[in-house]
Parts: sequence; C-alpha cells; structure tokens
Amino acid sequence: TGVQTCALPIYLYHILEEVELRKMPTELALLPFVESAFQAEALSRAKASGLWQFMPATGRLFSLEQNLWKDERRDVLESTRAALDYFEKLHALFNDWQLALAAYNWGEGNVSRAVAAARAKGRPTDYLHLKMPRETANYVPKLQAVKEIIRTPEKFGIELPPIENEPYFVKITKSRDIDLKTAAELAEMDPQEFRQLNPGFNLPVIVASHNSSFLLPRDHVGIFLNNLSSWV
Repeated sequence: TGVQTCALPIYLYHILEEVELRKMPTELALLPFVESAFQAEALSRAKASGLWQFMPATGRLFSLEQNLWKDERRDVLESTRAALDYFEKLHALFNDWQLALAAYNWGEGNVSRAVAAARAKGRPTDYLHLKMPRETANYVPKLQAVKEIIRTPEKFGIELPPIENEPYFVKITKSRDIDLKTAAELAEMDPQEFRQLNPGFNLPVIVASHNSSFLLPRDHVGIFLNNLSSWV
C-alpha cells in the first residue's frame, strides 16, 4: 500500500532531480518507500524520523537541525540533501552501491567489519555473500522490488497516480513570523495538505529569525502572494 501513497507525486520529482544532479543510481530516489513508505512524518520505535529515517545523532552529523522550532529530519529538502550526502560518503568508503545501501541500513562500521571478516576467510566481500542481519540482507531486494513495481505497476495490479515531469512545489522564504494555519489559509490550502509539504515544524508558527522557509504547490504561489499582500 505504500506504493499508492499520495505523497509519491508530491516528493518524488524533487528527490529524483537531486539524485540525478549527483549522478547517483536513480533507484535511490525510491528508497523512502523502503524506509518510510514515503511518509515524511514517519517515526520508528528507535526514534528514526522522516522520509529517510534519520536517527537523531546521524541527523546532527549531517547538519539536520533538531530544536524546539523544527526537526529537519522531517524536512523534505534538508533530509534529502543529508541522505544523499551520506550516500556519497558511504559510496566513497565502499566503492559499491549495494554495500553503501547495506551500510545505510546497518551502519558503516558493521559493514566494514563484515567485509574484513569475509576477506580474512578468503570469501567474497560483495553484498550477496556477506553475513548480515536479515533486515539488511532483504534491504536491497526490497528496493529492487519497489523499482519493479514502479516500472510495471499493471503487472502487479497497482494503479499509480500520474506524476508530472515538473516540480510540484516551490520554496518560499518568509521575512516575518507567520503561523501555519494562517499560511495555509493565505495559500487557500487544506491545513493537512500544507502540513504534508511542511512536516518539519514542531510548533504551529514559522519564525522568520530562524531562517525558516516553507513549501507551497507551484499553482498556489500566486494565490498566496496576492493574499499575503492584503493580509500584511
């Protein structure tokens, strides 16, 4: 059911664009399916959060702010930037995308030790032959399965929502404080839809002094700016 989530057309264009800009394998753009079912507000029992399921410490390591006002692990733009930064580091370390994926799931230290142990015994050190937990062993196959479903949804009896080949949202920078409810009203959006695009805010206010920006659907930007000038 994660494949049919309405978040798919909202976030996917941006993520795919960022992956392609870095010349990474395009299937990385589908990894949030495996991590969070493409739910930006997903929170695991272990306190991993967001589309890319960052743990608090790893999030801080990759410059994701976590404070009273916001948690950038849930921010679509920032968490995607951090996840791809992390993957660049992991790929540089292992020089293998499957091992980079295993390390994202299991930790780079664990994968490094598993590679060293296999090498010491004269065994292959690729993903398929490493000794690893079941969840990590299933991680790449799950991603491949998602890729296959997206490629041929009719084969699996799934109808995917259409995705336009253009950005869904635009980033708006605020010069003054505004509460989320008012921002949604000025954009003439359902508050839940606004929240889906801006899940990183912890409090119901966007504070300008915290360098806060927010996302709006492309076709609501003009409406928002017109209403904002009247409201101001």
